[in-house]
Amino acid sequence: MWKLLLIGWKDVRLAFRDRAALILMLLAPFLLTLGLGAVTGRFSGGSSSGISHIPVVLVNQDGGRLGDALITLFQSKDLGDLVDPTISDDPAAARKLVDENKAVASVVIPAGFTDSIIPPQGLTAPGATVSIELYTNPTAPTSVGVIKTIVDGFLSQVEVGRVGAEVAVTQLVQSGRIRIQDAQAVGMSAGADQAGAAAQSQSIVLNNVTAGGGTVKFDVLALLAPGMALMFLMYTVSYGGRSLLTERNQGTLPRLLVSPTTSAQILGGKMIGILLIGAAQMFILILGTTVMFQLQWGDSTAVQILVLAAVFGATGWGMLITALAKSPGQVDLIGMAVMLTFGILGGTFTNNDAMPAWYRAVTKITPNAWGLNGFTTLAQGGGLQDILTPIAALLIMGLVLFAVSVLLINRRGLAEK
Repeated sequence: MWKLLLIGWKDVRLAFRDRAALILMLLAPFLLTLGLGAVTGRFSGGSSSGISHIPVVLVNQDGGRLGDALITLFQSKDLGDLVDPTISDDPAAARKLVDENKAVASVVIPAGFTDSIIPPQGLTAPGATVSIELYTNPTAPTSVGVIKTIVDGFLSQVEVGRVGAEVAVTQLVQSGRIRIQDAQAVGMSAGADQAGAAAQSQSIVLNNVTAGGGTVKFDVLALLAPGMALMFLMYTVSYGGRSLLTERNQGTLPRLLVSPTTSAQILGGKMIGILLIGAAQMFILILGTTVMFQLQWGDSTAVQILVLAAVFGATGWGMLITALAKSPGQVDLIGMAVMLTFGILGGTFTNNDAMPAWYRAVTKITPNAWGLNGFTTLAQGGGLQDILTPIAALLIMGLVLFAVSVLLINRRGLAEK
């Protein structure tokens, strides 16, 4: 274990002596974050999001109380500075406005939406499931995220109200206050009342700040900063892996193998070095944005665990790039290409929620997508229990890729005398 740490620490020292590497690992993402802070208004007062009057087209074909409540929410004074809603009767025309960049999104409330949640008069069960259609412009991921948060928050409140009433009815049955044969009717009636009341509350949470009876504060930087940090992390891990090829070409690796050091110890030490470099980069960027922008990343323990998991997943890709490349120069070129590709796929520049299902499935191969999902959840008030899936996915990714990399490296004899 001591040899692993020594090899890893040696790589860390070499990385932080390389000025060109430091520029791409630390200076470039930090300068981009500074630019994002200026664009989003963080230097003009510290709390402005730079997001306002988002154009959205609303189509209400429902005619029920829930459809009307959602329209009322978008038109409320509390969201007046955040969104600029337009009412339309034609879903096709609404989508066309989005395609022509005249609106960020269209929200279509289909007929039967209220009936699918609240039973119509005389019925004891709701109608068939009907979903709200959110048609978005992929060129405006941040604004789309705001609209999606409003819609999701509305639906969550409705569902919480309905389920809460049904749970209360179950407790009434268990206590003997109502008969079992009356439970369904009472539950559906209470659920309908609670769902309707929740919908009328017009209280939506945006990034852990309530929009309803208070000032709306949507922190754009909470979405952009993690994306930038994760994108440049991919370059960092590929840089760490290239040291194996560099040392082999320079002759230092064969001399190391002459000593009582196995190839497994060398590869393990290299991976520890990459982990330390990547973790240092992420924590420096997190500390910088926290101090300069007062950016709230979320629960500190959960953030630290997620950072280590993201670095571990990315390190697996860095080792794989090293195992496939023939020279340090190829590692640099492939690493840069992977950095940009994963940045796009992972959601740094686009809103993946607006993409087709097959595209969202492809993004799961990137540590960027899983990491960004976790950081966004934490920034919106989630805790460690809410990001267990991204953490598990990143750890599995790192383990599988590292195992494959070791097999390829051993087959090529890169870590042999």
